[in-house]
Amino acid sequence: MSVNDTAHNDNSALNRQVYHRLKLALSLGLRRQLFLAVCDNLYLRNQIAGRLHSTLAYPIGQVLSQPSNAQENSTPAYPRLVTLRLNLNDPNPIIQINQWLANYPPPIIGASKDTPGRPFAVPAFQIVGVEHLTKQPVATQRLFLHHLRLSEQYFSIQESSRFLESNLLLWIPRPWLSAIKQSAPQFWRCRTGVFVFAGEPTPATHNSGYPERFSSSKSLDLGNLEQSILDESVTPGELTTAVTEFKFKNNSDFPAETQGNGVHKIQEASPPIADLLKAALQQQESPNRSGSKSNPQSLSSLSYISSELTELVIATINTNIAQDTEDYLQPQQILLEIEELHEKQVPVEVLAEAYHRLGTLYRLRIEQGDSTLENLMVAIIAYQEAISYDETSPQLPDILNDLGTLYWMLYRTPPNSEEGKTYIEQAIEFYQLALNMISPQTHRETYARVQNNLGTAYGDLARFSHPSENWQQAVLAYNQALSYRTADMDSLKYAACQNNLGTAYWHLGQYNQPIVHLKKAIAAYNQALVYYNPEQEPLKYGMIQNNIGTACWNLAQYEQPAQNLQLAIDVYSEALKYRTPANVPSACAATQNNLGTAYWHLANLSQTTKEARQKYLQLCISAYEEAIDLAHSLSGTLLSFDLLASYNNLGLAHYQLVIDKSFNGDKATRSQHLETSLDNHLQALNGLSKQPEAYQTTFTYVVKTIRAFHNELGIQGQNLALSKVPSQLLPEILSKL
Repeated sequence: MSVNDTAHNDNSALNRQVYHRLKLALSLGLRRQLFLAVCDNLYLRNQIAGRLHSTLAYPIGQVLSQPSNAQENSTPAYPRLVTLRLNLNDPNPIIQINQWLANYPPPIIGASKDTPGRPFAVPAFQIVGVEHLTKQPVATQRLFLHHLRLSEQYFSIQESSRFLESNLLLWIPRPWLSAIKQSAPQFWRCRTGVFVFAGEPTPATHNSGYPERFSSSKSLDLGNLEQSILDESVTPGELTTAVTEFKFKNNSDFPAETQGNGVHKIQEASPPIADLLKAALQQQESPNRSGSKSNPQSLSSLSYISSELTELVIATINTNIAQDTEDYLQPQQILLEIEELHEKQVPVEVLAEAYHRLGTLYRLRIEQGDSTLENLMVAIIAYQEAISYDETSPQLPDILNDLGTLYWMLYRTPPNSEEGKTYIEQAIEFYQLALNMISPQTHRETYARVQNNLGTAYGDLARFSHPSENWQQAVLAYNQALSYRTADMDSLKYAACQNNLGTAYWHLGQYNQPIVHLKKAIAAYNQALVYYNPEQEPLKYGMIQNNIGTACWNLAQYEQPAQNLQLAIDVYSEALKYRTPANVPSACAATQNNLGTAYWHLANLSQTTKEARQKYLQLCISAYEEAIDLAHSLSGTLLSFDLLASYNNLGLAHYQLVIDKSFNGDKATRSQHLETSLDNHLQALNGLSKQPEAYQTTFTYVVKTIRAFHNELGIQGQNLALSKVPSQLLPEILSKL
């Protein structure tokens, strides 16, 4: 179900609330829960069920289990939610679930020569397709109700069945809700919750192609804005979001600078979670065991706490530190305390507080920089458990905000690139839940903080799908934050939010109303700049100047090109006073690259004089050379601009300088420029072998440059050029001369 759905506004608002409650209920990890979801609109039902599956099937890092077969290296990720279509030939949901478990039993974890191990957690199940019973014989309909009446035993604590550990979500249309109440009262009494979605009824035949398993789109719509200057549509790079204020409730910042030029470098993946859990389990099962409660081994016998949470806590314990230190003992002590509280059947508020303390312990570790996948997962599970036991806690808005931030960080933590969209969507939902629980009038700072976080999450979601809509949502969120956060409250946070708003407007301008949105971006950036002292915050000041330059360059493509390009050049030059090779060489290289692009476009305006054109091309060459030299000095460092495009751009600038009629250099100077042009194009060509279109474009420029050698320097010049070309390219080049 799309949170941006605008059709049937009244129903949509209600359905969103119901969806959030249902998803939260399913994600809490409780056992033996029976949920009924009522929805007459099958299209809406399919959307919601599919969303639940894509969100919850592998919700937290796709934890992999250690294989029971020592010959295997890994076990496929085991789902947390399974979607099944009701078998109309034998409409017995319990039999179907048991059959699925027989075919796909939970993998065994923790097995070794000394210990048998234990099965992974049984997944929850959602059953769809009940609506098709309406077209079945009456006997089949009665058989379904009969099976429901008999299923009460499966929810009995005394019954020994693997299904005991699972949850069931049964999707039904409204008429079947009444039928179950009347004809299967035992089943009805076992229900944990009923979730009713509003929508017009649709015929059952509409759903004939409903899949058993759902999947969400994984396609990325990044859009490469670092186009070549050859196409005369280059976008300066490294539009950044300054100090994205992802804060937990204790006001620790999580800065995250977002590259806005569309060139996103994949971080080196950390070891798979399966390997990390395997190592932790091996350490747990080592011969050197003790019976004390300070040993992780004692955690393996916990019966009330989920095995997933226990194993993750064990995996996070640093065995290299002294075993009597607080960092080593505290997680275990809290888990053992929670187990004892469960045994004593204390009030749920007490249990919730204990889980909250466990989550906070790991949140503090994350704030201190230890943001490993395991720490994030423990904090998430612990906070979700806390919510499940006490939904009325006054700390709930803070916990929801923290969960949003933790899921956002999970998206940013390798190796979770495949699940990124799902994690961001979950972060957004938690932020929205937090906002629904607080008043901006009474909690101005908290409200502004969550809105700022929500805006950043929408910006990240725009990289995956619906960029225009998501950037518009980001703009709305940032503006809401600024409605309750003034410069007087905290000038740097105000400035950071203004910078974020500027970046959101810049991205939105790439999809609609470019002039309007780019001007708003520039205004927001200038607002941010007011509160950054260049002496105290030189890097942030330089970064925002670079952002202003990029927005001005973009605006020049639509109006007042000469004026806006000159503005871009001025602010890029100002940025370079603070983005120096000594301080931030990669950022300096990016701004130099942008400066070269702005000079090139200014040189090629029709109103530019011949003398000015020569000057601008020389300045363009100097900027590109500086960018490339810095890039070479940063071997192994990720760049925010396309270095191969810069080679081509530099080659074109040298080429254009020579063929311009106003150029008055001698033959030696002409030859030097053309040789440099050819060298740069060949350098770019060498790196474009796997990009056919860009390769062909660059090859065309190589041919044009060789022709210029002949036109400017005669046959000797052409021979000089051909001597520089790799031999394997000569046949094709000669055929085109």
